[in-house]
Amino acid sequence: MSGNSHDIKVLNSLVEGLIDSADGYHEAAVETAEGAYRHWFEARASERRRLAEELKASVRERGGSSDEDGSILAKAQRAFSDISNALLRSEVSMIGTVESGEDQLKSRFERALADDALSATTKESIRRTYGEVCAGYDQLSALKHGLAGVHARSSSEPPHGER
Repeated sequence: MSGNSHDIKVLNSLVEGLIDSADGYHEAAVETAEGAYRHWFEARASERRRLAEELKASVRERGGSSDEDGSILAKAQRAFSDISNALLRSEVSMIGTVESGEDQLKSRFERALADDALSATTKESIRRTYGEVCAGYDQLSALKHGLAGVHARSSSEPPHGER
């Protein structure tokens, strides 16, 4: 295992980040009032759990044992965001909180991909998973921007000539 210890450590860090992401999406699903968003958030949570399981398998293939929980920091951040979302009660603010966590997840993956000490097979596993993380992130970003546009339009006066 010692030859794989660095790979295992990096993979476990990514597993932890994916679990945090899944938990964040799940909490967003619970908090949203919109059924369509709830379904979308739960689908993302399931996707993140699947990706975590795939990286856990990579950890085991390398002789390690995988992390099973997310980070304590992410749990504290979600507790704080629960309070702020309760005060703001906005889908946009909730999605912004999830997006912040996704930014952190993407950064973890980018650091791992830049790590020259990782084996080629580990990097390939990370690269595949990162592609799916980015695709989900792009969908979240599009959802956020779409919601922000809807909220901006609904809170402004009608355009000139539509009174």
